[in-house]
This record gives sequence, structure tokens and C-alpha cells, in this order.
Amino acid sequence: MLKGNAIIGQSGGPTSVINASLVGVVEAAKGLDGIEKILGMRYGIEGFMAENIINLGDESSEAMAGLKTTPSSALGSCRHKLQEEDLPRILELLKKFNIRYVFLIGGNDTMDTVHRLEAYAQKEHCELIGVGIPKTVDNDLFGTDHTPGFASAARYMALSVMQAGVLARDMQKVDQFVIYQCIGRAAGWLVGATAAGKKNAEDAPHIMCLPERSFDKDKFIADVKKCHDEFGFIYVVCGEGITYADGTPVSASQTEDKFGNVEFGAMGGTSVAMSLHRMISDEFGFRGEFQITESLPMCAADRAVQLDIDEAYLCGQKAVELAAKGMTGVMITLVREPGSDYVCTTGTIPLNDVAVKAKPMPDSYISAEGNFVTEAFLDYLQPLVGEMPKFVALKS
Repeated sequence: MLKGNAIIGQSGGPTSVINASLVGVVEAAKGLDGIEKILGMRYGIEGFMAENIINLGDESSEAMAGLKTTPSSALGSCRHKLQEEDLPRILELLKKFNIRYVFLIGGNDTMDTVHRLEAYAQKEHCELIGVGIPKTVDNDLFGTDHTPGFASAARYMALSVMQAGVLARDMQKVDQFVIYQCIGRAAGWLVGATAAGKKNAEDAPHIMCLPERSFDKDKFIADVKKCHDEFGFIYVVCGEGITYADGTPVSASQTEDKFGNVEFGAMGGTSVAMSLHRMISDEFGFRGEFQITESLPMCAADRAVQLDIDEAYLCGQKAVELAAKGMTGVMITLVREPGSDYVCTTGTIPLNDVAVKAKPMPDSYISAEGNFVTEAFLDYLQPLVGEMPKFVALKS
């Protein structure tokens, strides 16, 4: 083992279980002779460059135990896009604080950060081990069956639509339609997850607008009419990043973050939900509402799935275990074993293969009409979100 200090950072949007990964790293690192201090970056790599560093080894075991089920990012986060001119400064600080192990918990852009940092250190002959730990509610991280954080966010979405769908059904003489908007940019995993509690055709959701399929206004209007004729109300779930065939966003948002990603929740634009709401109202004269959860699924500890917490913690522990063996330049992955019973183990993927890449829903998970998910997707999803509640309706 290399002898020195370890540092942990969290980046990007949080999840309900990201701190479980942090605790996994801290608790595994405490048992290793080669790691002297366990440090934390306050506010990610941006905070690190400002020397905003804390000693996680000073935290009590009680605090760590509680942190495992505490939502959001305990260390704070950032969305700093690493620049070439940042690298010498970071290397200087790695040497100053005798850091030999870097663990970053995050998504696509975070994996790019740790990959570039680890590669630069090697180039400059600095002994450093860098390991990425997966995190994102969007489930769009390449190379892993699913990401820690997705299961809890998926359950949040499914429960929200189940309950709001019952409300929409009973309030159909007041509001004839509902638009529910999901986060996820160009991936529709959370959109699809809203069907986890659907038992009957009339249950919400009725229509899905998935980012993996181009939005066709005429087809959408026809689907809306068909659902209203059949059920008396319409419940639509849309991804925030849906686009027309030419790539134009259905939302009017033009604001981008430092990584060039459109910020669909930013001020100054019209949300997808509002755009679809206007289309339906203009076409049919229906009264309706839209529901936009934005970051709420990222911090809903009350709906966190125990499996998700356990797997997030496992990923943190496995990262340290592999780092202690000298493995570097990899991200921990979750690997689902084949078979009818859910069994999940861990693996690795080179950071170079995952950095800044995305994982859309495969075609086999999307219906032929492009407006819903398949049974194959629901089979994939069910072990992650767990059993859904059962609601009843009057017989007549």
C-alpha cells in the first residue's frame, strides 16, 4: 500500500443515499495501516482548490452511523468543470497534504474529474490512486447495472404518480389532465419508473414522453385524445429533456451549466410541463395542472430504499478495498447476477470508459409506440423499488 492520506469528495446533484457511500469509504479506510488521515473536500474539487478541507477522522462513530441515512451531500457539492490550468494547483495540494488516495462520489462529470486528475498525477510521476464511486438519481451512468441513488428516486417518482394519479382520477371533473415532469436530462429511467405502481389501464400514468424518443406533437395530441375518450382524464409523465426530431428542446430553457448541460430547472425558460400543458389546453380547452418535483427526489430520505442504502455503502467500502490493493483509474460498478432472484455484486470499469458518457434506456425497455415502458423494464425495476402500496376504488 501507498502510505499517506486519503481524501473524499462529493460532486453534482445529491441523492438520498450518497452519504452512505461516504460512510462506507470512511469506515473501510479507518482499518487500513497505509491510510493515515481521512480527509474530506468541502464543496468538491472547487473547495479542494481553495483548501477547504476537513478531517473526517475527527467525526464520532455516532455521527457516521447517522450520516448513513441522512440525505443530500454532507460534504457539500459543486459543478466545477476541471480545467487544464487547475491541474498543477491540485497536484500542489495533493503533495502539500500528503494525499495518496482520492475517492470521488458522483456521476458522469465527476468520473471525468477523477480520471483526468489520476492521469495527470501519473504523468507528473506522483504516486496517486484514484477511484470513482457511482452516484446519480438519473441512472444514466455508463457501465453499471444501476446507480446508487436511482432506486430511492425511482420509488419517490412511482409513489408520487401513484398517489397523484388517484387524485387526478377523482378530480377529473375539475382538472381533465395532469403533466408530471421528471428530472433526468436525456435519460428516461425516472420517467419509466413512475409506472412501478400501475396495476390497471386506467391507473396513472397513461402517456410517457421519454427523452430517448423524439417528441411528435401530432402523435402526442392523438394519444391525449385517446386516453381522455377512454378514461375521462389524462396523466402524462414527461422527461425534462425531451426534444423534437431536429433536437430542439420542447422546453424553452437555454441556460447551460459549466459542462454544457441544459439546466431545465433554471430560471428564464419554460419547463416541459408548462409547454405540454399549453398544447393540451390550446387543443382541447381542458383545464389541467402540472407537477414539477425538481430536486426533491434527490433528498427524500423518507422514501429511501434500504437496498439502495446498503449498495451505496458497499460501493464506498469496495472502493477502499480495491485502492488498498493498488487498483486505480476505475469506477466501482453494480453487477446484477442472472437469475430470477435479485443478487447484486460489484465490479469495476476503467474511468476512461465511463467519463462524460451516458446510458439511455435500451430499446427493449421502451414500447413499440414509444410512449410507455415494457414489461422487461418493469421486471428490471421491481427489485430496486420494492413492493408498492395497494389502493382501492369503489366498485361503481
